[in-house]
Amino acid sequence: MRLHRISGVFFLAFLAAGCVNPPDNFPSVPSISFESVEYVSTAGPDSLIVGIDFQDAEGDLGLSATDINPPFNALNYKRDAAGNLITYSNRPPEAPTYNPIDWVIDPIVNNQTVKDTIWVEQNPNQYNIFVKFFIKRNGQFTEFRWEDPPFFTTFNGRFPRILTSEDGQAVEGNIKYAMLSSGWESIFRNDTVRIDLQVQDRQLNRSNEVSTSEFTLRQITRNP
Repeated sequence: MRLHRISGVFFLAFLAAGCVNPPDNFPSVPSISFESVEYVSTAGPDSLIVGIDFQDAEGDLGLSATDINPPFNALNYKRDAAGNLITYSNRPPEAPTYNPIDWVIDPIVNNQTVKDTIWVEQNPNQYNIFVKFFIKRNGQFTEFRWEDPPFFTTFNGRFPRILTSEDGQAVEGNIKYAMLSSGWESIFRNDTVRIDLQVQDRQLNRSNEVSTSEFTLRQITRNP
C-alpha cells in the first residue's frame, strides 16, 4: 500500500504531491486537523477559505460528479401512506410551508419529470464536507444556521475524489475549501466567528470535528 500526499483548493485547483511509505497507524475513519482560514475579497463573490489537513487509511475520500446514486443521492421524496408523492397543494398539516430546502419544483423522479411542487428531505450523504458557522455574542458562541430563513441554504459541499482508483491506498494531505458569497461582509461585519468542519468518506465514516480559530473577517483578509 502506498501513501499519497494530496493538496487542493477545491473549485479552484487540485494538486497532488509525491508518494512516501505509509505509517502503520493511519485511521480507517478519516482524521482531520485545522490548518488555516482566510478571507479574499474580490470584484465578484468573495471567498472564505478553510484549510484542513487529513489522513485516511483507505483513501476513499471524495465524490465524483457521477456519484449521485444512493447513498449519495441529493433528495429523498416523502410519500403518503399509499406511497404517493406529497404535493404542496395536498400537504398534511405537519408539512412545512414552501421553502427551497423542503420543496422542489418539477423534479425528475424515476427518470420522469413530475410537474408539481414535491415535499422532499435533503440527504446529508450527498455531501462529504460539513460546515457549521458560529457567532460569538456576550462571550458565547451560537450557531448561525444558514438552513433557516431567510437564507434556506447550506455551505456543506462535495470535494472531488482524492484518488481515481479503488485500490485502498493510504492518503494524507491538505484540503482548502473555498466558500463563495457576496454577503460575508454584510452578514458578519465585525463579528467574531468560528467554523466547525467534518469530512466523510465513501463508506459514510465521519471524521472528527475540528474548529477554526476564532476570527473576524478583517483579521483573516488577504489580497486576492
